[in-house]
Amino acid sequence: MYDVVVIGGGPSGSTAAEELVRSGHKVALLDRDGRIKPCGGAVPPRLITDFNIPDEQVVARINTARMISPTQRQVDIPIENGYVGMVDREHFDEYLRVRATEAGADRFTGTFTKIERDADGTHVIYRDKASGEKKRLTTKLIIGADGARSNVAKAEVPGGDKIPYVIAYHEIIEAPDPTESYDPKRCDVIYDGTISPDFYGWVFPHGKSASVGMGTGIDGVDLKKATAELRVASGLEHCKTIRREGAPIPLKPMDKWDNGRDVVLAGDAAGVVAPSSGEGIYYAMVGGQVAAAAASACLTTGRARDLQLARKLFMREHKQVFRVLGAMQNAYYRSDERRERFVSLCHDVDVQRLTFEAYMNKKLVKARPMAHLKIGIKNLAHLTRLVSETRV
Repeated sequence: MYDVVVIGGGPSGSTAAEELVRSGHKVALLDRDGRIKPCGGAVPPRLITDFNIPDEQVVARINTARMISPTQRQVDIPIENGYVGMVDREHFDEYLRVRATEAGADRFTGTFTKIERDADGTHVIYRDKASGEKKRLTTKLIIGADGARSNVAKAEVPGGDKIPYVIAYHEIIEAPDPTESYDPKRCDVIYDGTISPDFYGWVFPHGKSASVGMGTGIDGVDLKKATAELRVASGLEHCKTIRREGAPIPLKPMDKWDNGRDVVLAGDAAGVVAPSSGEGIYYAMVGGQVAAAAASACLTTGRARDLQLARKLFMREHKQVFRVLGAMQNAYYRSDERRERFVSLCHDVDVQRLTFEAYMNKKLVKARPMAHLKIGIKNLAHLTRLVSETRV
């Protein structure tokens, strides 16, 4: 009998498993293994500090972000007093799984199929990868951390089958030598409807490799063709392709994260990816942390309602950031004209500083109220076309 079975061994599930075993609980971690999520790999310094990530997992430190508009206007934003870290999900996720196992979690490799309940308890049924046989893990509680189209969420939590998402696709390539179009210390973010009609494209350096990709929530978009065109536009078409990956990325936290009984969701399964940026690794790990706290509370008190703590704790800290980013995506990602105006707004020094201070610290910066006021006025002016999109 386990106290908790964690389904899914990505950053969220691995973090939840490690937190729980370090709190003295008996934990099983079930992961499919062999799947690498398509991801730009960006992580803020706060993640590295909060979750004690060693330097060798950070394959690059980015000091500039380049915003590229539909008309190919480029705005380079220096990242002052910090950096954007880059991790390779192929190695980073496995590192977290191994760390959870070394802390004391029992690791199982297989595919989750369903949850059964009887007089003996709650059972997680899965197909073992090595043998192909159906097996089960008996537990008191379950954390569903099995991704954006979570089978746990669909089966157990109201609304689990209706999470809005974009499909992300990227290609990991061998990094070229530095050029004007490729800088190993610069992230390129491409706001261009020919690459993505409703999201963005990216070129993110990973040391010896790089991630080139895009996302969209619109059916019928040829993701591979768009990425090929992005590689040509970025001068990366001749670089060797190491691997190709695609997967859904949710864009809105679910209204409910638990089933009121014995299941709570975490990470992508709960929809905790930031709107506008699509950033998910930090929020996934925080989601695993709060799911572990809620499960631990429930095990201590015996009250199923304590599972609600996961969402309450997360939203208390991050709700406002998600609201602002969601409003920005709704305002600026709907047309190339709006995207052009958004890149124009990025020329503003206050926008640049406040954006990356918020990114690195994971909270809205309130220290400079006049800067916020000025940004608000410029934002309104762009959205109402009171200023030309070519003005800075």
